[in-house]
Amino acid sequence: MELPRKILIGDGVISNLSEFVQDIGYNGSKIAFVTGSTVKKRAGADCESSFKSMSVEDTWHIVVDSTINSVMKLKRSLSKDIPDLIIALGGGRAVDVAKMTAFYLNKPFISVPTSASHDGIASPFVSIRGSRKPFSVKAKTPLGVLADTTLLAEAPERLMASGCGDLVAKITATKDWELARDENDEYFGSYAANLAYMSAKIILNESKELRLRTRYGVRIVVEALISAGVAACIAGSSRPCSGSEHLFSHAVEYAVGQNYGLHGERVGLGTIMMAKLHNFDWELIVEALEIVGAPTKAKQINLNEEQVVISLLASQSLRPERYTILSRAKLNKRSAFALAKSVKVI
Repeated sequence: MELPRKILIGDGVISNLSEFVQDIGYNGSKIAFVTGSTVKKRAGADCESSFKSMSVEDTWHIVVDSTINSVMKLKRSLSKDIPDLIIALGGGRAVDVAKMTAFYLNKPFISVPTSASHDGIASPFVSIRGSRKPFSVKAKTPLGVLADTTLLAEAPERLMASGCGDLVAKITATKDWELARDENDEYFGSYAANLAYMSAKIILNESKELRLRTRYGVRIVVEALISAGVAACIAGSSRPCSGSEHLFSHAVEYAVGQNYGLHGERVGLGTIMMAKLHNFDWELIVEALEIVGAPTKAKQINLNEEQVVISLLASQSLRPERYTILSRAKLNKRSAFALAKSVKVI
């Protein structure tokens, strides 16, 4: 198991970044920051100020998307003067690109999320657009995770709602994993599954508090996302966090296009439909997503009925080696439409 060595969550902890880095054993002289332009304006100065007491050479690298081209561009740039440590400062794009680049260069990296939008902030898995595999692949586990709740609370509300969508997905992901154990004789890790499932349940139980967008709510979401990421580390695969609902999300990108909602928004819609197939109370999921402000209908992310059906059918063959409820359901156009209609996604 590869697990984060240290996790720090709290208000204003970005100012303690240098101490955090030293506490986890960093003793190099070169640090590469990977971030977005907006985030650099928001938090770049605090990071640089934190390292004034240390004799380090820092470079800043701006990423605009999470594509394989961005990864290869960053890899080429860092290969000219390889850093001792890579720090991802930002949302999903910065974290995924930094994580994949750290994997290619075999260098440690630290995750400093500025939005609570997905569980990749603590897991070794990435979803890079334009790669040969239109789904998550294993890369590098973060050496540490520092989550400043002040910064996270400043992020757009839509990003936190997306994170809640990625969290409720653990309900169907763990049920898919159980199904694979029972029907396909696959390894099933009870501890990892229960940890991921608990991360989902807290969103269902605390959704009314999360609606307030308080520091309390932000902390709940980020702790749950980190716990889910750790569950994936323990399992050694994305199984406890990603199942048929994630296949639906990836299929939307693969078969329809990349401009239809955020990752967690698509996953939330997928979770509603897969919960119905699993005979789980899908209305409970809908209620929680509505309370936190996440989409529960395809039209909210500009998907029409035909595109939802196309995506459901594509999700069945996207990753044939991963046994899920879709492997048993064997949807056709008529049943796919009926499923989406029955849970009011369309």
